[in-house]
Amino acid sequence: MNVLSLFDGMSCGRLALERAGFPVTNYFASEIDKFAIQVAQANYPDTVHLGDVTGVKTHENGDLFVPLDRGYKIDLLIGGSPCQGFSWAGKRLNFDDPRSALFFEYVRLLRELKPRWFLLENVNMKQEHQDVITEHLGVKPVRINSNLVSAQNRDRLYWTNIPVRSMPENKRIYLKDILEDGWTDREKSHCIDANYFKGGNLKSYFQK
Repeated sequence: MNVLSLFDGMSCGRLALERAGFPVTNYFASEIDKFAIQVAQANYPDTVHLGDVTGVKTHENGDLFVPLDRGYKIDLLIGGSPCQGFSWAGKRLNFDDPRSALFFEYVRLLRELKPRWFLLENVNMKQEHQDVITEHLGVKPVRINSNLVSAQNRDRLYWTNIPVRSMPENKRIYLKDILEDGWTDREKSHCIDANYFKGGNLKSYFQK
């Protein structure tokens, strides 16, 4: 399966596909944050990074254009376009926020690539703005809070043509279930340059 992930971040989409048991033949990612790219490359070095979403191009036949390579038919298009314009925590500029207006780049590539499957994620927002996205994508969103499967309260909307027949089972995971001792392990980090203390735990460190 060939996957194109827009606004890819650190390739959590690929991790989700991997855990769900979906084989990925080629994974193409559009991302501009250098630290997110660094993490993604460390975990998935075969990811093909395409840069800014506005520069992602397609061939006339609908294949993804990959510089210095052949075209690729995309089977799955995924992405979580910037949410700052829709978030209740922000100024709610909606599509007037240039970051949230990048949603239309997702629409452009969806129409050009015509993938078999697509999925778009964004924050819970005003109904009138949900309706704009719904009109462009042709499907209504499914609302899922990630607190069903994690210790994080993350209420999100998902527009997809993948059939959703039920909600995830509530695994009742709480913060205490995932907390470690506050230790930062540089060997497991891909973009941390600072020299952190070693040995002991966070509580004993501050008691010195």
